[in-house]
Amino acid sequence: MSTDVRKVAAVVVTYNRLEKLKKVLASLESQTRLPQMLVIVNNAATDGTAEYLQEYAQRFALSDSMQLDIVTLEKNEGGAGGFSAGMRRSYELGADYAWIFDDDGYPEPDALDKLVLGYDSAVAELGPDVPFACSMVKFIDGTISEMNNPIPTWDWGRLKAKGLDIVMVSRCSFVSVLIPRWVMEAFGLPYKEYFIWFDDAEYTLRITKSCPGVQVLDSVVLHDMGVNRGVNFSMIDEKNAWKFSYGVRNEASYHLHHEGFYQYLRFCALVWNGMRHGNVAKPLRKKMYKKMIEAWKFNPRVDYPQVAAK
Repeated sequence: MSTDVRKVAAVVVTYNRLEKLKKVLASLESQTRLPQMLVIVNNAATDGTAEYLQEYAQRFALSDSMQLDIVTLEKNEGGAGGFSAGMRRSYELGADYAWIFDDDGYPEPDALDKLVLGYDSAVAELGPDVPFACSMVKFIDGTISEMNNPIPTWDWGRLKAKGLDIVMVSRCSFVSVLIPRWVMEAFGLPYKEYFIWFDDAEYTLRITKSCPGVQVLDSVVLHDMGVNRGVNFSMIDEKNAWKFSYGVRNEASYHLHHEGFYQYLRFCALVWNGMRHGNVAKPLRKKMYKKMIEAWKFNPRVDYPQVAAK
């Protein structure tokens, strides 16, 4: 029997994907290492999620396997606002780790067990400053998830060379990431103001200033994202322009306010070139240019969690 007393809070953010959420919850309940807490953030869903979660809570009350906490937001705060709220709640509940992922990521049964073991192995080799451990994210057909590949460090294979199934990374997406409590205390929470897009990249870049994070390759999560492809600025169209608008604003703001004017200009040139090669419609190009300008005044402050008053 394990003597590990560290508390893990699984944090799931959901919005209008009820059927997929049900699969996520079933996957969590089937973990070989159960998280002690389950925090579900309902991002003001309108598809019956609230009613389902009420029923789920009643059924859950009959089990003592995990502590359930449902956070219901008054309005849709996007993925960024949802993750910020969920991580904050995990901290208030006293969790030692927040294990965060979206409502279309299905962890394999040993995903958390492997993730914690991998994190511990990385800490043993690199020291206590390892800020996160993320899983290998695959598409539902078993191929790699194109939009969830972490960015490796120059010496990514350092731990692999020692026989560990772990690589070193500087940033990753919020699909199965284990974040220690001390990281939230030292670096704060993700920018909720980002709403969607680049919140995960900014946050993981923020917390890897002193030490890289790691990807645990034998901890696997399936990402049920519909179409398995990456994204670039040549793909902007009428349907997705709203999402790209947040992406352009957020990333332009990050480069300008955290890296400097040159990196901001470099990013703007990248967007311009991508749209040109993709023959993006001129009205949509103008919309993205406005977001580049908007980034000048858009610079959120870091928000830190606090233990809730009793």
